[in-house]
Amino acid sequence: MDYQQKLAEKLTILNERGSGVLIRMNYIKKTCADPKLRLSLLTDKSMETAIKYINKKFPNIDFRGNIQNLNGIQRQKSEVLAATTSYYDSFLDVIEFRDHVYELLNTIDACQCFFDIEINFDFTKNYLDLIITYTSVIITLSRIDDKKALVGMFNCAHEMTNGSSDPSYPRLGQMFVEYEHPLKKLTEEFGPHTKSVTAALLSLRMVYPRRNLPAEQWRSAQLLSLLSAPAAMLDPACCDTMACEYLSMEVMERWIIIGFLLCHSSLNTNQASQELWKMALRSGLFLILTRDEVLNIHKVSEDLFINIKGYNKRVADIKECREHAILNSGAMHRERRQFLRGALKELYKVLEDEPGLLGPKALFVFMALSFSRDEVLWLVRHSENMPKIKTPEDYVDNQMAELLFHMEKLRGLMSKYNYVVQRYHVQYLAQFDAMVLNDTIQNMYVCPEEESVLLTSFVSTLSALSIKQVENKEEFDFRAIRLDWLRLQAYTSVNKAPLPLREYTDLAKVMNLIQFHTRMVDSAEDLLQETSEVSILGFYPRVFEKMFFQSSEDINMKRYLMAFPIACSHFSQCGHPLCPEETEAMEKRSLRLCVTFLEQIAKQTSSIVLDICAEQSNLNEQLQPRHCAEAISAARHRKQKKPVQKKGEVQKEKPGAESMRKDRIVVTNVDKMHLMLTELCSSYSLCSDFVVFDHIVVPTEFLISHLETRLSEIIVRMANYNQTTQEIARPSDLLAALRAYTASLHCLSSYINVDITRLVKNVLLQQTQPLDSRGGQTITTVFTTWYLESLLRQASNSLIVHCPTMHCFINTATDNEPSFRAEEFSDITELQSLAELIGPYGLKFLSENLMWHITSQVSELKKLVRENMDVLVQMRNNFDKPEEMANLKKRLTGGENVLKRMTIIGVILSFRSMAQDCLKEVLNKHCPYLIGPIECLRDFISPETDIKVTLSVFELASAAGFPCDIDPALVTAISNMQTDNTSVDEEYKLSCLLLVYVAVSLPTLALDPNSFYSREHGGHNNNIHCLATAINQLAAAMFTVQNKNIEQHLKEFLLLASSTLLQLGQNVERMESKNRESVYLLLHLIVEESPFLSQDMLESCFPYVLLRNAYREVYRSFIVTLG
Repeated sequence: MDYQQKLAEKLTILNERGSGVLIRMNYIKKTCADPKLRLSLLTDKSMETAIKYINKKFPNIDFRGNIQNLNGIQRQKSEVLAATTSYYDSFLDVIEFRDHVYELLNTIDACQCFFDIEINFDFTKNYLDLIITYTSVIITLSRIDDKKALVGMFNCAHEMTNGSSDPSYPRLGQMFVEYEHPLKKLTEEFGPHTKSVTAALLSLRMVYPRRNLPAEQWRSAQLLSLLSAPAAMLDPACCDTMACEYLSMEVMERWIIIGFLLCHSSLNTNQASQELWKMALRSGLFLILTRDEVLNIHKVSEDLFINIKGYNKRVADIKECREHAILNSGAMHRERRQFLRGALKELYKVLEDEPGLLGPKALFVFMALSFSRDEVLWLVRHSENMPKIKTPEDYVDNQMAELLFHMEKLRGLMSKYNYVVQRYHVQYLAQFDAMVLNDTIQNMYVCPEEESVLLTSFVSTLSALSIKQVENKEEFDFRAIRLDWLRLQAYTSVNKAPLPLREYTDLAKVMNLIQFHTRMVDSAEDLLQETSEVSILGFYPRVFEKMFFQSSEDINMKRYLMAFPIACSHFSQCGHPLCPEETEAMEKRSLRLCVTFLEQIAKQTSSIVLDICAEQSNLNEQLQPRHCAEAISAARHRKQKKPVQKKGEVQKEKPGAESMRKDRIVVTNVDKMHLMLTELCSSYSLCSDFVVFDHIVVPTEFLISHLETRLSEIIVRMANYNQTTQEIARPSDLLAALRAYTASLHCLSSYINVDITRLVKNVLLQQTQPLDSRGGQTITTVFTTWYLESLLRQASNSLIVHCPTMHCFINTATDNEPSFRAEEFSDITELQSLAELIGPYGLKFLSENLMWHITSQVSELKKLVRENMDVLVQMRNNFDKPEEMANLKKRLTGGENVLKRMTIIGVILSFRSMAQDCLKEVLNKHCPYLIGPIECLRDFISPETDIKVTLSVFELASAAGFPCDIDPALVTAISNMQTDNTSVDEEYKLSCLLLVYVAVSLPTLALDPNSFYSREHGGHNNNIHCLATAINQLAAAMFTVQNKNIEQHLKEFLLLASSTLLQLGQNVERMESKNRESVYLLLHLIVEESPFLSQDMLESCFPYVLLRNAYREVYRSFIVTLG
């Protein structure tokens, strides 16, 4: 008969089902309480009257007589039915669960089962768990405010749709009414079960007090210490009550407090019950029913007992225990946490050093984890519901990170060395446990057939184990043995059992030991989850975040901060199939918390790293050549023996003085930052990645992301660009600072495994684009804007002059002091630094912006050509007739404007050429084996090559900084210009006449006093020497677009220009033409720079003797000084 009751199976199934129902009830309660999640029908104005009526009349609702009150439901009955069905079904699950629980409890009472946690551990634990789960379900159900409205609305809609009420509605309504005051009703229902429940609870009278000790006693007993008894270090850690050693304190307190609430009569009759109950009441103020649903144990107990006759002493006991808990429990648990931090650290260090000890000492790990988890849970539930006390600091722990960290470390150690644990316990089971069990069976004087079959199967299964199975990585599964042992406990715990387990305690001890050992082989991970999962933190996000921020403020806790995001990986284990909606919400919350923590850790780490970089950059900046002037001056003073500086003057420290100290105890700011960095980086050592709800999280990626963002901002900030004053840092200074930052960043690799090279490459590559990955400004944009708006704008107005001799731009002498020195931003060093910073991509962007300005000028030039088209056509045809040319020239307008715009184009192209040369040098230094083939490919191009191929090769060469006969960027810019439906022939005509326009306008340059050629600068003071570049490159580009012969048109230009300049030479007596010689040199410059013209061509139309005389005249006026 006892075998047919299937008590073990029913207990297992009902506990699993009960957990799901409890979680479902809690989720419904949370949904109804949250305005964002609440069912929309409950807040619908049209439903307000119906809901009030249902709540007032529940459960006896007149569906037919008061139809006017239910009009809202009548109109939306299908929607109401669909929306409330899941809630109604969930409440039916409670009834079903309740029926099965009472049926099983009655069966257990009828069988007069024996319960003792130290003997039939699993049977007793399942029994007590079922009672507590059931009580929690009923209490949680009673706290759902909208339950009557939901059930009533469903039944109304059901009646209106089907013509009759739901069959289960009367029972459901009756249950809601009965459990308005749940504990009062539950105590009545549990009266018949008092004997069994009390017996099960009293079996804790040895276990619970032994676990509920203050930290001083733990410390004096050297609890969890492997070093306290070195001689016994290799002895297996075992006892008669293995599972009780890591049984959760929270679980035991829930059993005791709720159990004695339901079966309170023994508190007046049994002194042991009373002592156990009072001890549990003194340990805290709140118990968790499920998730964040708590029970105020003293208030609930007092409210129940105060109305029961003869319980005044118990009420007094409750008040005394409450006062004791308020005064002492916070401090006691604080001391426990303090002890556990040290104990776990020691345990981890020993086991990490000698992982072989995990075999014999596995129990210590689970005890440590269980004790720590209990303290975490206690603090969480009391922090959220903190009482008004004088010492609130007892409920705040800014060192929680350390405890969580060591828990994670121990979990990781068990997982890492799982094969060590398996290997040890497989041998233990086969070579010791099987033999002891066999001997125990042999010594039993009675053993019925059913029990004999089970016990014999245990021995044979264990004896068959071999170490080779571990070496071959075979899967172990001992769930059948553990379930059979639970069945055996049930069979042997009933009254008048043929094999009474209470008389065979040796068998129970051996089997409890075997059960633990089998779990070590096949389900160590499950046991780790059971003893150390802290998913409760996910339901207290405010407390969890508060703990994190408190820990992050303590420098000694920074190395443990990674424990917080890793704790989020536990949250995925707490879901239940009966409530998938909760899992979805939990996933979002877990990921949000995890990301928040990792972002904060990364933010702190990146801030410290970049502060160190900034400090190193400042030190590096002190070594820049420009700071040596003072040192040189001081050295000269010493050499000339000039008077010593006055006492009031403070002598400036030399670079490096910060590294000199007389005492190592003196801690500098850099020392503090490195210490902080060491602490933060240590936290990343906990694990390289972890999983949160199927999302693989890599902590270092958050750090790299933060560093990338911050470094991008810092680089742009170091450029010091001020749009108002047009101030900016020199490229060489920025490059030096950036190199100092990069060198300092690489020190991070010695702390944690991060790819700094990849980080720097990503950041610098983004800086070569107009916008970075976040849409922010980059140094490419900043420098492009500055060079266009400041340097080239002033060069266009001849305030800055292009100086070919020194390969830079220089300021001209003016009355006003210049805002910046042009050579400090445009010499070879600066432009090479610019090329290093923004690279080929950045220079391409710069070129595109330069080309936009050039095309703007070309558009204006074309307008001027159109205005003077007739005159220019005649001048082109009559260039060899001086009289007609003179008359036509008088009719020509805008000549100076044309030359001015051409000069601007020339200045822009000269600057671009300088930048391209510097890019070529930089690339040649970085990748010579790539640059060499590109140069060969460019040189391979001949005039006969197809123009498309030519432009493709030139585009490649130009991107690498090589000068090309035809500028591909200029060709693209001109071909993309808006032509306003101008025909190809007309465009060609405009291009030809533009060259004519420039050629016939050249003599006017001689009238400008600034057209003087400076031998020192290698150019003219008004930048007209840049006309050579403009004419050559613009002509090449325009005629390439129109597919015409470049050389032929440049010869025509040369002929026209020579003719007009020779006519200028005839005006000998005109003083206005004093810069005639300087203008003559333009012809030589044009030919010299052109790949399409030669000196022979020039001599055929312009006497070389004039050029020679012009050079002699220009150089004669240049004063040479020899120092």
